[in-house]
Amino acid sequence: MSSPAAHMTLIREILAGIAPEAADCDIPGDADVREALDLDSMDFLNFIIALHEQTGVDIPETDYPQLFTLDGAIAYLGQHDRS
Repeated sequence: MSSPAAHMTLIREILAGIAPEAADCDIPGDADVREALDLDSMDFLNFIIALHEQTGVDIPETDYPQLFTLDGAIAYLGQHDRS
């Protein structure tokens, strides 16, 4: 299983690929990444898809709210990552 630090690195890399300003942005762990990076619904869906592709974790739509924050996404991956 990957560490929280590895999950954070992966999440930040994915977000930087979707919203380049994320690379230079220090987003608090409890902040809504959609608001912090001005992500629209398609951007957020691309984030979910990339997380799935990179980790193999299936993320049902009902779980999307758990991934709205960095802390939530890290916790979710920690619970579901099979690597």
